[in-house]
Amino acid sequence: MDAAFTAEQDEIRRTLREILGKRCGPDEVKAAVRTAAGHDRELWQQLAQQLGLPGIAVAEEYGGVGCAPADLALACEETGRALLPSPLLATAALCVPLITALGTPAQRSALLPPLAAGGLTAALAVPGPALATALGLTGDNTAGPWSGGGRAGGVQARTDTENGWRLYGEVAQVLDGHSAGLLLVAAHTGGFARSRTLLFLVREDAPGLVRSRQTTLDETRPQARVQLRDVPAELLGVDGGVEGGAEGGVQDGADVLGALAATGRTVSAVLAAEAVGAAAQALARTVDYVQQREQFGRAVGSFQAVKHRLADLYVRVQAARSAAYYAAWDPDQGGLALAQALETLRVTAGEAIQLHGGIGFTWEHDAHLYFKRAAADELLFGPVHRLRAHAADRADLFTPLPRKVAV
Repeated sequence: MDAAFTAEQDEIRRTLREILGKRCGPDEVKAAVRTAAGHDRELWQQLAQQLGLPGIAVAEEYGGVGCAPADLALACEETGRALLPSPLLATAALCVPLITALGTPAQRSALLPPLAAGGLTAALAVPGPALATALGLTGDNTAGPWSGGGRAGGVQARTDTENGWRLYGEVAQVLDGHSAGLLLVAAHTGGFARSRTLLFLVREDAPGLVRSRQTTLDETRPQARVQLRDVPAELLGVDGGVEGGAEGGVQDGADVLGALAATGRTVSAVLAAEAVGAAAQALARTVDYVQQREQFGRAVGSFQAVKHRLADLYVRVQAARSAAYYAAWDPDQGGLALAQALETLRVTAGEAIQLHGGIGFTWEHDAHLYFKRAAADELLFGPVHRLRAHAADRADLFTPLPRKVAV
């Protein structure tokens, strides 16, 4: 493994940090999240046109940059530093890999170029608060009826020869679901006997689609409630023929669940890098503050106890960064890296609030932006102890060794 960054990666990091430093300060973040889109559309287009950010991990044949997922993780470390509110995670990390893995050639050719160019954004709609489960982050996504399970609840799909596929149901938490031009909806079909989960494409102007933005703890991660009232949908991929109207196909339940789990491994590495960037920036802002704030005639940062606390945070951030970089190289380690990064962000954000003193406890202070991101990400993609438990299960860490029988 060569841990050194290439010249292109260093240039991506430098350029992205320069742009975000000018356009994405705390005041700009607070203003952007209160817009109808939940992000700065002008900045999003600038990042798409100048850096090709949404298409950084899209193949060149589809108009992307053609970089590896590791480059996307590196870029997200910088967006995490600025707490950039954008559709990048939902579009580039969640939906693009699924369309690439499961879509037909025609679907990939139609969807990936506008997604890579930033003109189209996408969101993954998973029934219930089960995004981490569907992505295989906190457990096996083949176990449990997270998409409906043949009973009422979740999103149900049915098909007939006249109307094609129709979806009905509700998804309560869809990341960037209120503004996305395209929804990837995980729906259950086949009834109890032939239960399976498929992915469907739903356009923003589809009849029967109702979307409403929800109030969230972290406004930089906007979420929406999506209602599907007999909505026409297009199957992602080609159906294998279980439900009729088949064309002889490539998508079945196992393919979908496997693609979701593979996407989850990549997403965990991206999220880990993003959380490390946020933790590093929270620590840097705290160090600057304690060097300026004085108490008893001297800077707060000169007290030995404060130095010890900051040193502990520095070690945590560096360890989490190493884990995130390793996960970017080997996504199979993404779950553990994500657990360490989320825990590091939570601890660093909490210490930042305390070390800012009385002003840090006011809800409007910038330190709370990092605290809210830490809490919201753990709710969406964790919690930390379940991420670690699932990683231990995958590694058979607690499988008892066979007993030796004395002869």
